[in-house]
Amino acid sequence: MISDIQQDASTRMGKSIEALKQEFSKIRTGRAHPSLLDQVMVSYYGTDSTVSQVANVVVEDARTLSITPWEKGMVQAIEKAILKSDLGLNPMTNGMTIRIPLPMLTEERRRSLVKIVKNAAEEGRVAIRNIRRDANTSVKNLLKDKQCSEDDAKTSEEKIQKLTDQYIKEVEKLLEIKEADLLSM
Repeated sequence: MISDIQQDASTRMGKSIEALKQEFSKIRTGRAHPSLLDQVMVSYYGTDSTVSQVANVVVEDARTLSITPWEKGMVQAIEKAILKSDLGLNPMTNGMTIRIPLPMLTEERRRSLVKIVKNAAEEGRVAIRNIRRDANTSVKNLLKDKQCSEDDAKTSEEKIQKLTDQYIKEVEKLLEIKEADLLSM
């Protein structure tokens, strides 16, 4: 029972780390990357789809994305969706290809992106601490129902704390990497 609680906590904390990585990938660093357009939705035969589902998105060079839609009619729809997004990108259409040059990030914009990244990291840390609290509550309930000994409960809480510390260090490491990436251009 206690090992199940610890395993569940570890799994959930791992998912929090993955969610944080996903959140960080959405934050633009000035370099072209196809995942930059992951949250841009395009209406495709009445269904909202991501750009990568209706077109081929490739990195042309360090500052340019190139989008080639599967169908000619999708060029304008993709262009409109990118303009409507809050990414601040300005697509240029050349026949069947849409090119998106990424502007240089200003120092002010970099600082605001660092703040956004720090907030996302703090949300990740809070999520991990909430998972710790849930796991410890489950262990205390087992103790209260006399399904485990006090020693087992104490040992389990220590293991859960070690897990928490490990995952919070991982959040700190991810934050440090992303912050350095944002400021080093």
